[in-house]
Amino acid sequence: MKKRVIAAIMGAAMAVSALAGCGGTETKGDSAKGGQETSGEETYKIGISQFAVHGSLDNCREGFLEGLKEEGIEEGKNLEVEVKNAAADPATAAQIADSLVSDKVDLICAIATPSAQSAFKSAMDTDIPVIYTAITSPESAELAGEDGSSVGNITGTSDVLPVEAQLKMIREILPEAETIGILYTTSEANSVYTISQYEEYAKEYGFTIESKGINSTAEISLAAEDLLGQVDCLTNLTDNTVVESLATILDIANEKKIPVFGSEIEQVKLGCLAAEGLDYVALGRQTGKMAAKVLKGEAKASEMPYETIEGNALYVNQAVADNLGITVPDTMTERAEEIFDTIATEG
Repeated sequence: MKKRVIAAIMGAAMAVSALAGCGGTETKGDSAKGGQETSGEETYKIGISQFAVHGSLDNCREGFLEGLKEEGIEEGKNLEVEVKNAAADPATAAQIADSLVSDKVDLICAIATPSAQSAFKSAMDTDIPVIYTAITSPESAELAGEDGSSVGNITGTSDVLPVEAQLKMIREILPEAETIGILYTTSEANSVYTISQYEEYAKEYGFTIESKGINSTAEISLAAEDLLGQVDCLTNLTDNTVVESLATILDIANEKKIPVFGSEIEQVKLGCLAAEGLDYVALGRQTGKMAAKVLKGEAKASEMPYETIEGNALYVNQAVADNLGITVPDTMTERAEEIFDTIATEG
């Protein structure tokens, strides 16, 4: 059912929440069996390695803790959580993974591909399981076999994007558009894989894809300026480096009156026109339930194929549409899960 909402302010508290560790009872047990038994209750210590501070990954983290709680593993009761953020730096992600292994946590939750790859490498010679989330293609990231099976003591959830639904949505909103631009980080396996999907399906919807790769946030402004001069619109992936600089991209695009489409709800809140997107809280919750099975000894990560979240929803930002002079068809606003009337701000 559609809900008309006023987008909340995305303030500094989000970054503080993502960067801060959470307290709990310091206990450590055999990861294959779960935590130590204290006063008749098993307790656990986990580490969360999050690659960047932005809405979708923050939602994954919160959903992950909700999923654990629903399975009886709750922070402040029988769970200690150590949260660390790499600020979109692969080298920092590797250091975080090493530190969590040194801390002998019972399990590592790795949010986004670079963090998952680092955690798997660091924990490979230990008995610490890794549960990942927000990974588009575990196969491309070499974290799963071609059949989806685990390649070691690791499993998790995929956030593969509904590319065809996104292309169909863009065509409905922009019937005259010809070229879609995609800005991406060349080192992110998620993005490389998703672009291949866009290129595969674009012709069916009358589009050509123009992509431009960057290596760091320092290249965002110039790359966005260049790409926006060649396209009718941008579609944004779940590329962590790009999403972290989305506000900059939107500023440049708005000056040129070029719409930017998102890939999930938080990007639409921030100022993307619309998205056929995923629910990252639900994705995190699904991941937390998988992790609970491993912690309780009900399953082994090495024997669990990764899972993919099912379903997507349409999100629209009416304030952005009005600013760009774009009319979103009534058929779309009627089926939208949420419509935002204002644009959220960061920091």
